[in-house]
Amino acid sequence: MSERVAILGASADPTRFSNQAFHLLRSHGHTVLPVNPQLDAVADVTVAATMDELTGPIDTVTVYLRPALAEPLCDDIIAARPKRVIFNPGTESQILRERLQAQGIGVQWECTLVLLREGRY
Repeated sequence: MSERVAILGASADPTRFSNQAFHLLRSHGHTVLPVNPQLDAVADVTVAATMDELTGPIDTVTVYLRPALAEPLCDDIIAARPKRVIFNPGTESQILRERLQAQGIGVQWECTLVLLREGRY
């Protein structure tokens, strides 16, 4: 099933895991919505500066920001009403986990790349 996936902390640098996730998600047929206030585009996709700029439903948010940068975005994530948020290794935040789960949003502490490669996405 194809999903609309927001990538918080998207990067145009092919050595970054968020960039690898961008390309792997697309190769699996997902619509990828990169978010980074310091970036204009990833490949041929325009990057949103904030979650507020994204339109339409979001199925999954995958986080590639350390907790100190991601925690201030909690209200934006909640407002987007994703079905789940994936916290990739090094991005885990108990504060975010508790707030998101309290809103009925699923939380996974997993690696998006591994989930895709193992068919568990």
